[in-house]
Amino acid sequence: MAKNNHYRAEQDALGEVFVPFDAYFGSFTARALENFRISGITAGKDFKVALGYVKLAACRANEKLGELNAKEANAIEKACIEFCDGKFDNEFVLDVFQAGAGTSYNMNANEIIANRANEILGGKKGEYKFVHPNNQVNMAQSSNDVIPTAIRVALVMMNRSFLSEISLLIKSFEKKGEEFKNIKKVGRTHLQDAVPITLGAEFMAYAQALKNSRESLVEAIENLKILGIGGTAIGTGITAHPKFKDAVITELSKIVGGKFTKAPNSITTTHSMQDFTRFSAALRNLSIEIFRIMGDIRLMNAGPRAGLREIKLPKVQPGSSIMPAKLNPSIPECMTMICGQIMGIDTTVVFAAQGGQLELNWYTPLVMFNLTMAVMILTNGIKMTREKCVDGIEACEEEIKAAFDKSLCMATELVPKLGYHEVAKLVKKAMKSGKMLREVL
Repeated sequence: MAKNNHYRAEQDALGEVFVPFDAYFGSFTARALENFRISGITAGKDFKVALGYVKLAACRANEKLGELNAKEANAIEKACIEFCDGKFDNEFVLDVFQAGAGTSYNMNANEIIANRANEILGGKKGEYKFVHPNNQVNMAQSSNDVIPTAIRVALVMMNRSFLSEISLLIKSFEKKGEEFKNIKKVGRTHLQDAVPITLGAEFMAYAQALKNSRESLVEAIENLKILGIGGTAIGTGITAHPKFKDAVITELSKIVGGKFTKAPNSITTTHSMQDFTRFSAALRNLSIEIFRIMGDIRLMNAGPRAGLREIKLPKVQPGSSIMPAKLNPSIPECMTMICGQIMGIDTTVVFAAQGGQLELNWYTPLVMFNLTMAVMILTNGIKMTREKCVDGIEACEEEIKAAFDKSLCMATELVPKLGYHEVAKLVKKAMKSGKMLREVL
């Protein structure tokens, strides 16, 4: 790249780097932008904000410990707040597929914050006269503890609305369960007529399954609140003040508005991704339940004249480009595709957790991208499913009653009185004659 008035020259360990003159990012980011032109997908807002919060907490902790002077700290803090508010979102645009450990992400934030801090103090971009990306903004930190911490913080913040949406979906199923509690229908096993059940009982069972999944998620989220920040490069805390860990976690808890705790062994949090795989597994298990429930809803909605037709779903869009007036279960279809994506994400996270060697797992950018996307699409999908599907489900009572009356599902209730084999004879007789069970007793 030729030097001209549109660029400024910066120096790094590899030599001279030309950076867009007005950019707040610096040489490290410029090289990463040049190297990693892969997908065009960038980090989501939640991760950006979480990373900014980590930098802000570190700044406040280092000032309180006397490592940063008030002038430096005030400028860095202002820059961090602007970073979190989205002022530099158009400069935090690195591809999610990049070098290991998220070093590019960390330095992208460090450079933006440092250049803005220098600007606040009267300096110029790229000179780092008052505040340096590595020396002040990244003080007592490494990409190896910053990025895993930022991922945990991002997921904790995202899970507030996520858990709320799950709770609302549970309530929606419970409401339908109460509404349908007196509608007796054919219960089925192996897709064959089995024994009686109520439509309401089915919906209450769906609600309970979701409650169970939600409880597992809550447990997994608690583990994400255990942070290794302050462990720096490999978890030993090299270059950090002895009290930095406690100080930065205290500040981070204040900023985010939740209780974070120090990892008992920050070497472990540097190379072990176990808390992420546990959370991913909880997402996968929730998706498995939702996938199964959506399958049942599609089956019960099958028709309108040649299927089960036990329920009617809200009309959301035409179902065919060739078949007039056809309606499809579009919302459950979308939700099941989301669930499939989550199951694939879990496989990717498991792959990433096995990676890295010795003191570092460097797959954190991959973990971040997949888990934040998983929570986002599940949150949005669950909201969609509640509002555009479950809340508007109607029971087809006439069809349900007609199917129940001609079924033989009451047969099992006769077994205690007549015996298994005697009832089997009655069932065969009813099936052969086409009569109802009560007619052959």
